[in-house]
Amino acid sequence: MKMMHVGDLHLGKSLGDFDLKEDQEYMLDQLLKIVDDHSVDAVLIAGDVYDKAIPSEAATKMLDYFLDSLAERKVCTYMISGNHDSDERLNYGSNLFETNNIFISTKFEGKLYKQVFKGENEETDIYLLPFVKASQVRHYLPEKKIETYDDAVRAIIESADIDPSRCNVIVSHQFVMGKSEDPALSGSESLGTQTVGTVEKIGYDCFDIFDYAALGHIHSPQQVGRREVRYSGSPLKYSLSEVNNEKSVPLITLSGKGNVEIELVPLKPMRNMRHLKGKLKDLLDKSNVTAPEDFIYATLTDEDFVSDAMGIFQQVYPNTVKIDYDNSHTREVEQVDISKIAENRSFADLISDFYRQMYGCEISDEEMDVMRAAAREAGVLHEAD
Repeated sequence: MKMMHVGDLHLGKSLGDFDLKEDQEYMLDQLLKIVDDHSVDAVLIAGDVYDKAIPSEAATKMLDYFLDSLAERKVCTYMISGNHDSDERLNYGSNLFETNNIFISTKFEGKLYKQVFKGENEETDIYLLPFVKASQVRHYLPEKKIETYDDAVRAIIESADIDPSRCNVIVSHQFVMGKSEDPALSGSESLGTQTVGTVEKIGYDCFDIFDYAALGHIHSPQQVGRREVRYSGSPLKYSLSEVNNEKSVPLITLSGKGNVEIELVPLKPMRNMRHLKGKLKDLLDKSNVTAPEDFIYATLTDEDFVSDAMGIFQQVYPNTVKIDYDNSHTREVEQVDISKIAENRSFADLISDFYRQMYGCEISDEEMDVMRAAAREAGVLHEAD
């Protein structure tokens, strides 16, 4: 059995002001070509299929095209929801899809979803675990002691009565950590003491019973703990922190229990993402300009701020996403202890100073009221202030 593992498609995503529709369509066609070139039997889609809970029409059409193309090729598809997806929208039509070997699990309802893939000489049990909260699991498994997210995932797997003698694969959208360190983060993930985004950490040994764990949620492709527990990573670069990622798609060949081969097939985007750093004049010198259609993040080292730097840059690199500065002024600002500046000063004083520096005039009473309302909404200002 040969499987292709993808995740974090984020269909419908934009990059700054730039629509990624063409780039994502190009990416989906590249995935279909890999399916054809490598005679893939099944595709595992590990969540965050859409970028938003309410996807755009263009995003839904892209997914429809991808799933339809896989069905035409008689490829089995196993798909779960991630924390960016809407359970109901992604699950729509799932019963009808099953007639075309498209299996979707978007919500844990007390039992780990299972399908059996029947190959020519052997069978593989494929389990689907969508993004789930510990409170949901406690509702369905009240007899289990569930205090953490790790407890919840272990309880789900233990309750599934998985046969360890069979070839087992799981598709899961979770934040999985190794023995001593967390996976390398990028994109929209942010790491607190216990969570990435809103997802709590679990140990990779949760998946010891599985021959392969196809993970989603982390955008950087990598294994966690052991090589068979793996994040495919997002197929496109979606943030500056991913600029040095080498995107790929894992192809997994299962030849009986415990026999797992993993091949990483490189992905080449329609437009790459690059980070350029230097003086404006040097970066835009004709001898230094390459691949002008790429998405560009530029860091200017000019000591003086350049008027309309974005407009100038986009004349050469039309898909420039963002420009910032790294010079003596910005480094000086980075060294400033903001807490000392704000010490013993009122909210009104701080906002007035900021407004004066930004616009060169005084803030009006009406505008100050709006700022106070916003601060109270954010929880940084009390009603009495």
